[in-house]
Amino acid sequence: MTSGAGEWNVPERYNMAVDVADRHPRENLALIFEDHTGLREEIRWGAIQDRSRQIATYLHGLGVRPGDRVAVMLPQRTDTPATYLGVLRTGAVLVTMSLLWADDQIAYRLADSGASVLVTEAGAVQRASGYAGIVVDVDDPAIGLLRPEFEDAGTAADDPALIFYTSGTTGPAKGIVHAHRTLLGHNEFEHCHDLRPGDVFYGAGEWAWSMAKLMGPLRAGATHLVYRPAAGFDPAGLLASMARNGVTTGLVNPTFLRKMREQVPDAGQRFPQRLRTVCCANEPLTADLIRWFRDQFGVTLLDYYGSTESYPLIGNFPGVPVKEGSMGRPLPGWDVALLDESEQPVPAGEVGEICLRARSNPQFPLGYWNRPEASAEVFGGEWFHTKDHARVDEDGYYWFLGRVDDVIKTSGYRVGPDEIEDALRAHPAVADVGVAGVPDPVRGQAVKAWVRLAPGYRPDDGLAREIREFAKTTHSRFAYPREIAFVDDLPRSATGKIQRAQLRLRDSK
Repeated sequence: MTSGAGEWNVPERYNMAVDVADRHPRENLALIFEDHTGLREEIRWGAIQDRSRQIATYLHGLGVRPGDRVAVMLPQRTDTPATYLGVLRTGAVLVTMSLLWADDQIAYRLADSGASVLVTEAGAVQRASGYAGIVVDVDDPAIGLLRPEFEDAGTAADDPALIFYTSGTTGPAKGIVHAHRTLLGHNEFEHCHDLRPGDVFYGAGEWAWSMAKLMGPLRAGATHLVYRPAAGFDPAGLLASMARNGVTTGLVNPTFLRKMREQVPDAGQRFPQRLRTVCCANEPLTADLIRWFRDQFGVTLLDYYGSTESYPLIGNFPGVPVKEGSMGRPLPGWDVALLDESEQPVPAGEVGEICLRARSNPQFPLGYWNRPEASAEVFGGEWFHTKDHARVDEDGYYWFLGRVDDVIKTSGYRVGPDEIEDALRAHPAVADVGVAGVPDPVRGQAVKAWVRLAPGYRPDDGLAREIREFAKTTHSRFAYPREIAFVDDLPRSATGKIQRAQLRLRDSK
């Protein structure tokens, strides 16, 4: 995929779905699904190939054509990968949706993307009330009656394929548009995971936020394990499933590891594994987690770093010394530099912003959906600015220092404080509110809200609980304020913006 000089070989015509699905023999194992009841299903590539063509045929019959947006809102089901691939076969742009979002957030993404079709399951149809497009129940028996034949859209590598929504510090979430070629840039599965055909892969977290953790291992010929707990996080059940199915490589995050360590401190003794390589992403990986995991499983975690726009820019590699707490070094083919405010390189040991040379690899986005000015500002220059500070040592290892802006990284999710503030202001007790991330021993950062109450309301624990539940219902079940402080005033700049750094400073006093 990359040459020694870091050049990328991208064909002019390329369709992600065709590349992922149709390279594998039909009898090869693609997916293993297990749940807490002991139910186990094996999905082979022939079933995925057939189902994806049936989905594509069904969507085409509804009028879906290349360039149309099709939203998919499904949990990790046995047919979710085939549904994603079916959308991409048509040449439509796949908009991935998560059931963790509140209804208003789902409605916003459907409206903003202009999705003409939503594919979901019967139990989630009501989540899209008010949606004017066509709703497809993925369990409709009519889909399974179609012939598994479809003439795949002849997409160019630069044609849009995916829209992911990402949160920023201001305004609503923005849709990042990725081309079909984006998957060719995910060389972490080669260089960090050392994925090989026959590997069994486990990836923590939802597919809706990262298609790469699903499509990358599948494209490489690995078998993807999915474990469905009864509710919440079940590390003992997951570890038992991983052991039964011989997981050899995985992708986790620090919050996942901290929760596992807390609930199953003797994980390695209770559930011996066959792990060869495990990578970690989404938030800074601390040295104590690396040591605990090594003590339990005999494997050194390999941290890597990136953003929703492009990742991973930087990582650690099998067989290369790991400096505990470092993100590693740039991956082959990723032109990364630490720059100052004038976009000039900073010397080793000094603080700079992590930047990626624009358009230097296949993962570079096409832009933000329907936001030409923001696209030009963020992606149109010589460098893409991650808004993350780091330093690099004399050996070329990068060390994460923190965000330039106020984006919160909690439990591996990227959360915009502006979105949460808007949701909280809809509560009648909230006259004004500021939101920021504060240190949390489990989640990395926790969301905290400083609330100025409306007249007639008194601060107490009951009201704090009510406001928390309101945020869970109106925004999301993962990005609500776990801490609420009632204040008489909020610090604002001369232009009226909430000064979130001043809020965090109040906590440190």
